[in-house]
Amino acid sequence: MVSLGPENVRIGAHAADKADAIRQAGAILVDGGYIQPGYVDSMMRRETVTATYLGNGIAIPHGLPQDRELIQHTGLSVLQLPYGVEWNPGEVVYLVVGIAARSDEHIGVLQKLTDVLEDEATVMRLARTQDVNEIAAALDPARSAEAPAAPAPSPPILGAGQRVDVEVTGGTGLHARPASVFVSLAKQFNSDIRVSHAGKTANGKSMVSMLRLGVERGGIISITADGPDAAKALQTLREAVETGLGEEDEAAHAAPEPAVQVGRPESFPPEAAPDEPGLIRGVAAAPGIAIAPLHQLRKQADEVLDQHAVDAAAEHSDFDHAVDRAGAELEELHRTVGRRAGEMEARIFAAHREFLEDPDLVDAVHHRIDGGESAAFAWRETIDERANDLAALSDPLLAGRANDLRDVGARVMRLLVRRNEAEATTLPDHEIILVAEDLTPSDTASLDPDLVKGILTALGGPNSHTAILARSLDIPAVVGAGHQVLELASGVTAVLDGSRGTVLPDPDAERLERARQAQHGAGQRRAVVLEAAYRPAITVDGHRVEIAANIGAVPEAERAVNAGGEAVGLLRTEFLFQDRTDPPSEEEQYEAYRAMAESLGGLPLIVRTLDAGGDKPLPYISMAHEDNPFLGQRGIRLSFSMPDLFRSQLRAILRAASHGEIKIMFPMITSVHEFRRGRALVEEVRREVDGPNVDVGIMVEVPSSAVMADLLAREVDFFSIGTNDLTQYTLAMDRGHPALAREADGLHPAVLRMVDQTVRAAHGEGKWVGVCGNLAADPAAAPILIGLDVDELSVGVPNIPALKAQIREMAYEDAKELARRALACSAASEVRALTGEAA
Repeated sequence: MVSLGPENVRIGAHAADKADAIRQAGAILVDGGYIQPGYVDSMMRRETVTATYLGNGIAIPHGLPQDRELIQHTGLSVLQLPYGVEWNPGEVVYLVVGIAARSDEHIGVLQKLTDVLEDEATVMRLARTQDVNEIAAALDPARSAEAPAAPAPSPPILGAGQRVDVEVTGGTGLHARPASVFVSLAKQFNSDIRVSHAGKTANGKSMVSMLRLGVERGGIISITADGPDAAKALQTLREAVETGLGEEDEAAHAAPEPAVQVGRPESFPPEAAPDEPGLIRGVAAAPGIAIAPLHQLRKQADEVLDQHAVDAAAEHSDFDHAVDRAGAELEELHRTVGRRAGEMEARIFAAHREFLEDPDLVDAVHHRIDGGESAAFAWRETIDERANDLAALSDPLLAGRANDLRDVGARVMRLLVRRNEAEATTLPDHEIILVAEDLTPSDTASLDPDLVKGILTALGGPNSHTAILARSLDIPAVVGAGHQVLELASGVTAVLDGSRGTVLPDPDAERLERARQAQHGAGQRRAVVLEAAYRPAITVDGHRVEIAANIGAVPEAERAVNAGGEAVGLLRTEFLFQDRTDPPSEEEQYEAYRAMAESLGGLPLIVRTLDAGGDKPLPYISMAHEDNPFLGQRGIRLSFSMPDLFRSQLRAILRAASHGEIKIMFPMITSVHEFRRGRALVEEVRREVDGPNVDVGIMVEVPSSAVMADLLAREVDFFSIGTNDLTQYTLAMDRGHPALAREADGLHPAVLRMVDQTVRAAHGEGKWVGVCGNLAADPAAAPILIGLDVDELSVGVPNIPALKAQIREMAYEDAKELARRALACSAASEVRALTGEAA
């Protein structure tokens, strides 16, 4: 087995940038005789193919598979950077682990790194230690191999005992998101499901109960089931736990979160960095430097509640109504955060919904009401009791979920006492650094990054959902700074460094200038990337790909242009129709479409007509219950069934087309007949409003449209492939199903063959093809899609600069070869292995 010795570890290093860090890590391998110098260049090229940032301050640069002949024998190097280096925008690395492996001999070190990655204290210690032997001991896979093997879980018992033991291997244990997946699955069965761990037993259908088990990664849980479908329940839940409850999928496919320095105040910056007078130390939670006046968040004090109630029936009714209202608010918040920050972050509020629907929690409140307590008092006491239980858990990640439960508690309490949400918090209309004892995820999700330039809290940790949201919203944050920060005066200018976890209130002129210079330096790379984002995405051998934006709100059009977007490849018009009691008027829609077209300054705006129904119901449309909503009345089918609503939208779009280059796109087209019917209606309405001629295209998101692409290409003006739906329909896997999310991978060869077939059919008729699903933003997928000759990639606004930079550093001919090999694979895992992600 490969070993890491202290001679291959360099401590106390400094790197000007990522390239410098990689070259230093590679030089150690060259000096040790492990690689030829040319392999360092291969390590640099690898960065354009796939991410080597693992998270939590660790990166693993390594070369491309085709350059393995430059490796003389397998070796490892470690470069310690106490002050860090920006790896990618928002990612700071402190340990650079260079890998040169001729085969799979390096797997041990990757496993070892995974263990270290989950242990924040170890990462902090290794980032500042001055002992090379300590780093070598922590990362040496040979020493890992000598450790005694962990006991294997008991074999499953699916017979009379109706019990199965299984190890929790995904993510960081049963924290909120994986626990919500488990609970969601358990609720599908009629059997009573119990989960035991370390002498505690939980209701498998109760989110709070599951979290109170405190199961960390590697923990063994016993799942028991009693009821008519017990065996099936155990089988399903065992498989779900073994495959990571969705957490493994997140790590593999989601864009990496920005790196943060984590730990206690005394840990960072390293001792070598002198303190500024007056400097306050906290925990780094979201990177970046903010300079703005402080603003203390003063929330409305908790109401004095009447403990007793006269009418229990009225209290039960009030409580049920408040829970229903809170659930609707969380659904809206889930959609909003999904648009602003991404689906992974939005899942936080799906977990909140599980709290709200927790049967143990709800039953406990109803029981207390039956005992004579008021609904508000019973709810507050029940939430406090369970939140305190969670906060007492030894694992900080699980203990941090107490804040999420209190967030849900506050939401329902506000409704029970009939307090307006806007009354609870009021922020100024100028730039601030927000100071609070703590923030809930709901608080954070509602912040405006244009005004809230930084977050400072007395409590909290770097892995809280609040910190995750702050990172996704690009708001620098320092948490856990102590109650002293609550004494800082509002209006005083401060410097907050979210990368180092420090705050400097009221700096003098010299310190303020130094901070501004540091802010400029920290943002210089981002500025360079953003500036380069205006350059076209042209490969090194001259092939151009258009990069567009997916948006779902009026302000996002301008942000798309500022990020270097060359068009809006997908405008989700649902934002105008959802979260209201009646449909938008034609005038309201026209104003929104016109504003976006004008913001784009002549760049194309592709407007997808309403894609609602089925899984996305509208409250003002009466629809029958559907057992399979993804296969029901949705998309263009719903529009055809409501011609007045459809015509109103088309009129608004075609009127707005006079103010910019607008194209129309129909969702869920399954046949030539459907497209012809839609296009005829567009032409009829165009004549009514005397609008300009516009291109009309379709979403390719069902297999029938891909299979019929040759016939459709003769009729449409363009195709845009929605890989999210195309994947679930092609693989017959609900993309929202918690147990199947890991398998519903858009890089499955069957999906890629659908893309290939669509592109070839379109190009045969001189039509262009875009991809607007999540696959377009996957760094592993971009070279394959380009190799399949996709003309346009449409992604979320934050992804645009990095995607364009990636394309400018790849070769079109290499991409075509990669795509050819991907089409010949038999599974998505093989395709991902081709891109180097399996290394």
